[in-house]
Amino acid sequence: MNSSCADASPGLVGESPQICQIRRNIEKLGRSKSPVLLLGESGTGKEVIARAIHNANPSGNFVPIDCGSLVGPLMESELFGHTRGAFTGAAEAKRGLIELADGGTAFFDEIGDLPLEMQVKLLRLLQEREFRPVGSLATKKVEIRVVAATHRDLVREVEHKNFRQDLFYRLNVVSLRLPPLRDRREDIPLLVEQFLQRLGAPHKLTQEAMETLMSYHWPGNVRELQNCIERMVAMNSGPLLQTADLPSALQTHLEARRSLPASAAVAGAGCAATLPQRTPQSGIIPLTEMEKQAIQHALEYTKGDRVMAAYLLGIGRTTLYRKLREYRLVS
Repeated sequence: MNSSCADASPGLVGESPQICQIRRNIEKLGRSKSPVLLLGESGTGKEVIARAIHNANPSGNFVPIDCGSLVGPLMESELFGHTRGAFTGAAEAKRGLIELADGGTAFFDEIGDLPLEMQVKLLRLLQEREFRPVGSLATKKVEIRVVAATHRDLVREVEHKNFRQDLFYRLNVVSLRLPPLRDRREDIPLLVEQFLQRLGAPHKLTQEAMETLMSYHWPGNVRELQNCIERMVAMNSGPLLQTADLPSALQTHLEARRSLPASAAVAGAGCAATLPQRTPQSGIIPLTEMEKQAIQHALEYTKGDRVMAAYLLGIGRTTLYRKLREYRLVS
C-alpha cells in the first residue's frame, strides 16, 4: 500500500483508487465542520467513513442515530430529550441524542428514512444550532458536526415529496459516494485479512475459495463479506478455509461458475446452425461472432454485471466496454 493512500485514515481498509480518494477527502473534511452526506448501497461502510471523519479531528462524542428507528410518539424525545413530566411516564428529565453529541459528531444513519415531521426539526437544528427538549419552553444551544448517510436516491425522494428540498440542500454541502464492493474487488483480500485478524482466527483461504470471493457480486457489500468470513471460521473444516465452508449463496455461485465454460460451449454449439456463415458450405462461425456470443452469454449469466462478466471472460473492464460498443451491445 503506498503511503499517500495509507496515511490519511488507517482504519479504512483497501488500496483501490476509490478508497484512496476517500481517505484523502476524509483528511480534508477533518479540518471542517460542514455537514457531510454519505451516499452508497447498504453495507458499503458508511458508518466506518463517518467515524473516520470524526476521528480525523476528534472532539466530543461520536453519536450514531438510526433514523429508521425514530418512529412513534417518543422519537422527538429520543433526539432532543424531555423534561420531567413532559408526558405520561416521564418521571425524570432525559438528555437526547443531540445533546449527547454536543461538541462532537451526530451521525444520522439512513437519513432518507427520517419522518417528514422530524426533518423540519432537524433543519432548524442545522440552521439555528439550537433545539428545544420535549416539554420545555426554553431552547438549548448546541455545537455539533452532522454527518448523514443514506442508500436512497435523495434527489428522487425530493421529487416524490418524501424528503424536504431545503434539508437536502443543507445536508448536501459535501457528499461522498461509497463504491460497492463489486467495483473494488482488489480490496477483498485485505478485507478478508482484517476480518480474520479481528476474529483472532489463524486461518487462510484456499486459492479456489479466494477466487470465489473475488468473482462474487456481493449484493450486501462489505457487511456481507464480513458475515461470510465469520461463517467460514465458525464452520471451518481445518486451518485452511475451503469452498465447502462458504455460505449457501456463494456455494451456488461457485457451482454456476464451474459450469460456465461448458454451458458457454453448449450455447455456442446450439446457435451455430442459425448464425450467419462466411462460407455457406464451410460451417465455420466467424471469430467475431463467437466473441460476441461469449460476451452476450457472460452478461446473461451475470445478470448484466459487467465487472463480473469481464472477470469471467478473462478481459479487462475497459476491453469489455470497447467490445460492447464495437458489437453494438449497449443501448
